[in-house]
Amino acid sequence: MTELIDFISNNLQMIYIVILMIFVGVEVIGHVPAVLHTPLMSGANAIHGVVIIGAILVMLNAEPDNILALALGFVAVLLGTLNVVGGFVVTDRMLEMFKKKK
Repeated sequence: MTELIDFISNNLQMIYIVILMIFVGVEVIGHVPAVLHTPLMSGANAIHGVVIIGAILVMLNAEPDNILALALGFVAVLLGTLNVVGGFVVTDRMLEMFKKKK
């Protein structure tokens, strides 16, 4: 428990920044007009592609006996891939609505 308290007291400024980023992100995304959701989702897909590459690089540089780093890297690759594929499926379905019917 003392390790947790020491960690929090040593990294208090970073914790404040993360909390501020969460509030700013919620406010920015919450005020996006409905017309811009498809381009915003495509941008998020590109960001998650970078997350996948970063997770793969972390896994490549991890020691073979560091199970935690390998497991977290695998989870990051898995969730990032699911998010990218799901985002592209939703974007494709939304763009299908704007095509003229034959």
